Amino acid sequence: MSPQERSTTTGRRPRRSALLSVFGALTGLVLTAVPLSTAHAASAATPSSQSKGTRVSAWSPSMTTGGPSFTDQTIRMVAHSSVSGSGARITLSNRYSTTPLEVSAVDVAVQASGGEATRGTTRNITFGGLRHLTIPAGEEAVSDVVPITVSAGENLLVSLYVPGTTGTSTWHSDAFDTTYIASGNHAGDDSAAAFGTTTTSWYYLAGLDVASPTARGTVVAFGDSITDGYHSSTGTYSRWPDFLGRRLGAGPGPQRLSVVDAGIGGNRVLTDVPNLWQGVSALKRFGHDALGQPGVKNVILFEGINDIGNNAGPDGGPLTAQDLVDGYRTLIDEAHAAHVHVIGATLMPDQGNGYYTPAAEAIRQGVNQWIRTSGAFDGVIDFDRTMRDPANPAALNPAYDSGDHIHPDDQGMKAMADAIDLRLLRS
Repeated sequence: MSPQERSTTTGRRPRRSALLSVFGALTGLVLTAVPLSTAHAASAATPSSQSKGTRVSAWSPSMTTGGPSFTDQTIRMVAHSSVSGSGARITLSNRYSTTPLEVSAVDVAVQASGGEATRGTTRNITFGGLRHLTIPAGEEAVSDVVPITVSAGENLLVSLYVPGTTGTSTWHSDAFDTTYIASGNHAGDDSAAAFGTTTTSWYYLAGLDVASPTARGTVVAFGDSITDGYHSSTGTYSRWPDFLGRRLGAGPGPQRLSVVDAGIGGNRVLTDVPNLWQGVSALKRFGHDALGQPGVKNVILFEGINDIGNNAGPDGGPLTAQDLVDGYRTLIDEAHAAHVHVIGATLMPDQGNGYYTPAAEAIRQGVNQWIRTSGAFDGVIDFDRTMRDPANPAALNPAYDSGDHIHPDDQGMKAMADAIDLRLLRS
């Protein structure tokens, strides 16, 4: 969600094989891309000779359409790893763009501070052994294994140089982190001196996966702007999935699961949103954004308040609680067919926000009752009970309210993560 809970949708496309063209000097090499709905997972199944452990997703924002174009620029982005590992790989996504994406250089380094790389840590990233690649519209590319190690909670800087002019970019609008942009090719620079422009979005970079010596799977936090971290502090990694990752890393014992954030502000379960940068519906994107993650073992499904607040039922009609229940059942069935554990989270109160009406509240209560009692999910997290005002259960607890009566502040985000029974998470 975001100001008035943004609504947009971009989702899973039909499974299909496609060609990813990778060009080197007169090589003409062509690689076969994996199907979009399983792009991360299929590529991540490949064993790595340079690293040992289970390949899991360490960081992976959900992407949408509608980003800005770039011309002869280097884009340097921060990837905050939720788990320790080595043998990193990245995913570049041109999934929501309508023109091919040409990339001439991609590098990764350990972040020193801001856009500055730790000297001596920069590594070239290749795709099929080559530095220069073109990703067709609608496709993704997974890199070769990179000999770099990352710790849980550590930041990597991923820099990509686009030599020409791109079309509308595939992006994640609300990063709540800083991206650095330079004119010309500065992908391999340790210094941040050339990076004179900053934004708070990610472009084309859709995933970081690693071989973890301890983790045995990935938890995907799947939702809207509350999961995306709207109103959390920029650059502090204070979204509830971030806090959950730190809880899992704090023990006891070695960290057994990574956590990735598949939240998109304004996203809905059942319908696409007119503002396309808010993503296609959960029904469309779930297979790719959740079930397509490397090592996925668990999905926490926490979405539906945008459907309710916009009274957005199927086929343009008004919404009912049963509509949302039917949508949840579809997602649960998809997860179970993929042998993935799916945990349902109750929808939090929003009285005082523009979404609230007595009719909307009745739907929310009905949906939450079904989540708690149906037994359809493999487990339940009761965010509603944790976050509501004890004196007024229709409203967010003032101690956790960011001010818009629907999004938690940093302390609220932590309270959400602390409310999760870690025994629900399968490893």
